[in-house]
Amino acid sequence: MSKKSIRAIDAVQEAEKIAFAPFVFQAVVALRKLGIFNLIFQNRKKGGISLENISEELNISNYGIGVLLEIAESYNIVDKNENGCFELTTTGYFLAFDRTVDVNINFTQDVCYKGLFHLTEAIETGKPAGLKELGNWDTIYQGLSVLPPNVQKAWFEFDHHYSDEVFQEALEFVFRNNPKTIYDVGANTGKFAISGSKYSETVSIKMIDLPGQLQIALKNVELAGFKDRVSHYKIDWLSENPQLPKGADVIWMSQFLDCFSEAEILVILKACAAAIVDNGEVLIMETFTDRQRFDNAKFILEATSLYFTVMANGNSKMYPSTVLLKLIDQAGLKLIEDRAVGEYHTIFACKKK
Repeated sequence: MSKKSIRAIDAVQEAEKIAFAPFVFQAVVALRKLGIFNLIFQNRKKGGISLENISEELNISNYGIGVLLEIAESYNIVDKNENGCFELTTTGYFLAFDRTVDVNINFTQDVCYKGLFHLTEAIETGKPAGLKELGNWDTIYQGLSVLPPNVQKAWFEFDHHYSDEVFQEALEFVFRNNPKTIYDVGANTGKFAISGSKYSETVSIKMIDLPGQLQIALKNVELAGFKDRVSHYKIDWLSENPQLPKGADVIWMSQFLDCFSEAEILVILKACAAAIVDNGEVLIMETFTDRQRFDNAKFILEATSLYFTVMANGNSKMYPSTVLLKLIDQAGLKLIEDRAVGEYHTIFACKKK
């Protein structure tokens, strides 16, 4: 059956779920924060726990516990058994304890939720209209170093979560030809520079990012003991004619280009092509929407595109691989290797034409 021919009664139910989705999301946030999920889970071997006992244990009114559990039961997040006790469904378990779901909920709640109210304005203007809920910057990257601690924590955990699992495999690929000089474009917290310095005792890494980000990265590099082998270069890719210093054996960009529009990506790639040595490589690691095995992964990426629209910069997204391949060619680069990494990522290795 096609999606268009769904029964009307089922379609109405799906439409109403969407209409009240923000209510359910905030109920889940409350169930997590108040410890209700944890308490229900702790009583799973006792046949669940009653509303009254949850209220007594947490010192929260029956009314407050009740309205949360009612909507959670309707959404198949909790289940009330024949004894009137509540248990977590499988969905409820993942909402409470799955690490990826946890990262996504915190990112949505702490970074994006208030800003998403301004999505229509962002679409109309091409500006991150929701960013004003966090601070007065043109892009979120200018404010990362001064975001409130809970927002900063949620942002970095979301940013790192999807790349952490492939980090070792990615490092092996980056160092497969034993480069001596690597530019880490989009250095973020300095994680790659630190890991790369541990991986090779001879490599020299130059972190390239906005001044605010470099402050964080440099502190982390110094604490890790690699101050002597890691340098830095300040750059604003949105300034007029941004250029990189020449001489890189490898330029590494991990989940970086999706932070820019297609026109801006072309500027970055041209600058990278000009900065690498004649036989140097530009390595791009991304989570492409058209390279995902599971619909759920594609859905998460498409939701992340709306974050870029309303919060980050107003004009970027999670791209299909075809867009990056087109821009690589236009920048005077050629693809020499196309490598799947982990469950979600792809590395494009490029050289000068």
